[in-house]
Amino acid sequence: MTTSDPQPDRAQSGPLHDLRVLDLSTVIAGPKCAAYLADFGADVIKVERPGTGDSLRNMAWRDPRDGTGLWWKIINRNKRTIALDLKDPDDLEVLRCLVRDAHVLVENFRPGTMERLGLAPAALHEINPTLVITRVTGFGQTGPYRNRAGFATIAEAMSGLSAISGEPGGQPLLPPIALTDEVTGLSSALATMIALRAGVGQVVDVTLLESMFQLMGPLLSLYRLTGEMQERLGAGLPYTVPRGTYRCNDDRWIAVSASADSVADRVTRLLGVGDDPRFATFQDRMANREALEAVMVAFCAQRSQFEVIEAFTAAEAAIGPVMDMADIAADPHYAAREAIVELDSTPMQGLIAQLSETPGALRWAGRALDADGADIRANGWGRDDRDGGISR
Repeated sequence: MTTSDPQPDRAQSGPLHDLRVLDLSTVIAGPKCAAYLADFGADVIKVERPGTGDSLRNMAWRDPRDGTGLWWKIINRNKRTIALDLKDPDDLEVLRCLVRDAHVLVENFRPGTMERLGLAPAALHEINPTLVITRVTGFGQTGPYRNRAGFATIAEAMSGLSAISGEPGGQPLLPPIALTDEVTGLSSALATMIALRAGVGQVVDVTLLESMFQLMGPLLSLYRLTGEMQERLGAGLPYTVPRGTYRCNDDRWIAVSASADSVADRVTRLLGVGDDPRFATFQDRMANREALEAVMVAFCAQRSQFEVIEAFTAAEAAIGPVMDMADIAADPHYAAREAIVELDSTPMQGLIAQLSETPGALRWAGRALDADGADIRANGWGRDDRDGGISR
């Protein structure tokens, strides 16, 4: 899938083709929310500050061919771009004109910033009463932490994730990817679509902290009811054994999970301990975790990755190789699913989901700063605007 159209066609297809979104957010979580909408047809206008634009343009790894940040190309794909100085009265008026016919506005400024710019929800709803305003912050629009700087790392630490990540007795660890930002992008997109379905103008208050806290499952319930807390177990889980990553005799790794009793039974039989009473039930396996883990480690240490995977697959037990990006790039399943695509000659992830009747589409990668500014100023949204272009 490729595109190189310098002037993207606004007559988009997809289930959200009639949705207009203003993306005022920066970096990852907010822009990812808007990106999911854009992938399924929404007309998203990315608003950036003049001169430097979104800092994501220059963050981390860059495309060696043009110097553009790879994050930028992926997270701001399918969006049109305009540079507006929201402290400039003329540019602020341009934004207000766009708000008039938008359906969604996404922002992730610190609480109070939009209000200081004269863009408080009440002011925006005076312009457009049905506007959905999605506000993405670290800690929310209310509460004692509302004014704290919000970053994914802090959410990972404060949500409970870091406390259970790492080796037993070792330091709490953080995920080596932008996990919180990605999760919050998904939760923001979901919350935005729910708000749109309601059909009334409203504010959607989404936080990095609470998006991650939602992933903690019953751990808070467990603590409140019993006082018990999950400990760090490396790659293990307290309710599944064997579960983790295991080294094979060719120095390659596999991952195994035996979370269901039926699967655990097949695994223990494959390992040669199916009749051992220490591993007969869920409670037995938990009580004898170290013994069963030792059997699993030994089984893998005596076989190659291929042999272990073949044996587990034949036993209908859950297993997979530990894959790095080189493995993924060459994997036939990823290719068959179009999970990797090439957009404007840049390889990246494909659509998050495949819809049989109203699929999404990838049209262009993240574009240059203000690439569509002149067109947007002249023509507004460019689709059945009441007054055509933007007047000042």
